[in-house]
Formats: sequence, C-alpha cells, structure tokens
Amino acid sequence: MVSTLFAAVTTPLWHAELMKFDLERLPESVLDELGARHLATLATTRANGTTHLVPVGFTYDPSTKTARVTTSVTSVKVRNIENAEMAGGSARASICQLNGPSWLTLEGTIRLSRDPAEIAEAVRRYAVRYRQPRENPRRIALVMQVDSMMGHVTTAGTA
Repeated sequence: MVSTLFAAVTTPLWHAELMKFDLERLPESVLDELGARHLATLATTRANGTTHLVPVGFTYDPSTKTARVTTSVTSVKVRNIENAEMAGGSARASICQLNGPSWLTLEGTIRLSRDPAEIAEAVRRYAVRYRQPRENPRRIALVMQVDSMMGHVTTAGTA
C-alpha cells in the first residue's frame, strides 16, 4: 500500500528533464527553451568577491557552445569581466533563464569582444530571439564559452 501511494505521489502530470545536460546532445526541449523569448539573469563576480546579478537577454549557439549578451561598455558586468582578466585569469559567469517550472543555467568562461563582426553577430542573434535592439555606439558583446548546462525543462503530456 505504501509503495502504491508513493508511486501516485511521485508520478508527475508532466514530463520533466532535470539534469546536467550533455552539451553535445541537448534534448529538443532544451533547444526549444533556448530559442524561445525568455529573459535571463547574468551573474558575474565583483572584485570584492560578491556576486553581481542583472537581467539580460542572451542567445545560445549549440554548434559552438557559445552564449552571447550585448551590453554597453560602461556596465558593471563589463568592469567585472575586465577586472578578472586584468588579475591574470579568465572570468567565469552564469546565465540562468526561468520559464515557470522550467529553468536552465549555463556556466562558462566569459570574455569581452569589441570586434565589430562579433558585436554584429550578437546583435543579429538577439534580434532573432527577441527584437532589434536600439542603436548603441558603445555596445560590446559578452561571449561565453559554455562548459556546463543544467536545468529542469518541462514539456506537456504525461510521464
């Protein structure tokens, strides 16, 4: 009787994928979430070791495992990445998007790009996922080489 009750309690009314994902074989449900119009947060580390967390729009390219964010050169997130690079290391960051019960966290090394071609590519991808961003002559791209992705992605249906 107890095992029957346990099974009834633990059987979800929806299917969920909760795990650390293999970046080489992302499930379609994860790719769908990464392509849908969801905002996210970007976490970088300040020079004093505390976390700086801000809302962002981002894009993900599964073929290169690259996440991109555009921002102004004067932003705190840019300063945090510059500080890490000037200290002789590479900066790490996390991007987390939330959509109801579904969420994804991408982690990896992040760098600044002032290269016009990389900025244009980041803007192009942003426009596809969200909308055409406003003109910003001080825009740069933050380019994250994703080395880890985890999350909980739900899909309609039954388990």
